[in-house]
Amino acid sequence: MKKKVHFKPLTPNEIVAELNHYIIGQEEAKKAVAVALRNRWRRMQLAPEMREEVIPKNILMIGPTGVGKTEIARRLAKLAGAPFVKVEASKFTEVGYVGRDVDSIVRDLVSAAIQLVRDEEAAKAAGSVQRAVEDRVLHQLYPDFSANFELQESRRKDLAAGRLNDQLIEVEVEEKQGPQLNIFSPQGGMEEMEIQVQNMMSGMMGSKRTRREMPVGEALKVIRSQEEARLLDMAAVIREALERTQQSGIVFIDELDKVAGREGGHGPDVSREGVQRDLLPIVEGTTVQTKHGAVRTDYILFIGAGAFHVSKPSDLIPELQGRFPIRVELKSLSRDDLKRILTEPKNSLIRQYTALMAAEEVTLEFKDEAVEAIARYAEDVNTKMEDIGARRLYTIMEKLLEEVSFHAPEMKDVTVPIDQNYVEQRLKKIVDAVDTTRYIL
Repeated sequence: MKKKVHFKPLTPNEIVAELNHYIIGQEEAKKAVAVALRNRWRRMQLAPEMREEVIPKNILMIGPTGVGKTEIARRLAKLAGAPFVKVEASKFTEVGYVGRDVDSIVRDLVSAAIQLVRDEEAAKAAGSVQRAVEDRVLHQLYPDFSANFELQESRRKDLAAGRLNDQLIEVEVEEKQGPQLNIFSPQGGMEEMEIQVQNMMSGMMGSKRTRREMPVGEALKVIRSQEEARLLDMAAVIREALERTQQSGIVFIDELDKVAGREGGHGPDVSREGVQRDLLPIVEGTTVQTKHGAVRTDYILFIGAGAFHVSKPSDLIPELQGRFPIRVELKSLSRDDLKRILTEPKNSLIRQYTALMAAEEVTLEFKDEAVEAIARYAEDVNTKMEDIGARRLYTIMEKLLEEVSFHAPEMKDVTVPIDQNYVEQRLKKIVDAVDTTRYIL
């Protein structure tokens, strides 16, 4: 029997086309993640006994910072409607050292899944929730609201338009009784114990419902939250979230190169290989206990990433290398790539800055020659200094538009043409002065 999937089964070509709206270049990486995502759908079409045997082929992305590794993984998860977390391998330590334990990755993924499913269910019930919220507020403001049929729609319109926001109403809220218990644990492995103890104490202390007076604008948020909680079946939400975590969760492990390397058991980096060994069971497939239930990690897709400037993928322990069978290398961004990043993606940098200044009634007009010059300077600085990829465009653009941004409130209804001369005047001296560039750009 084919298993139901919650996301639209896009073809690899469609996935790459969607990613192209946000990420420039890196075709090899896009194809790899597109195939990985499509394989999820293919697996769901198999007979149960075969499906159990098919595990995701994890991906290792190799490339400098700022070339799109994280963005590819994040956009992929959004396309799939999949729970997604990004973690840095360097934040974890092996058991016995102070720091986070690797099981927290799965707990974070479950939390992300619950929020994702809850938001989806809330969106489905939005009409019912909105109606219930309006009824509660308007019945308090107008005791004869139900009887006055001709005024009902008028009152609802007033509420929607915010004309009633300053009026006061009473709302019943829940307040926890007793002192709050905080447990500070240096070991990440204590997180589950902390959750259990706090839940136990919360149950013992109980809570008290009190009525508070507040403006309608503030009360709407409180009542909406209460109505969502009343209408949503949280037990079903958690069941779906656990299933989605196990079958379609995506974990992006950044800075994997920071824990690569073999030690002889001494020195300040003694725990690096230990972190790899602790990551291994999670990536390989194990069961992690969370406060919502047990989670198997066998079918979670792991995407590892790192610059690997100093270390190499071969410096990872062999067992972990074997768990990332697909390797893709992301290339440094060329001048043409940087130019396309400025203009092509949805909500590109130039569109963002144009919209920001439009909020001050200032119009920015970027000429093609200016875009070319900005890309050239970004490439130049990346070559002279550390290559931080597309992130260099942020520093360049901020410096370029510094004066306009500062004086914009006094420049109502002004059009500022951004041409090559404008760019040269504001960037040339800084880029040419190596010492200054190091601090400013």
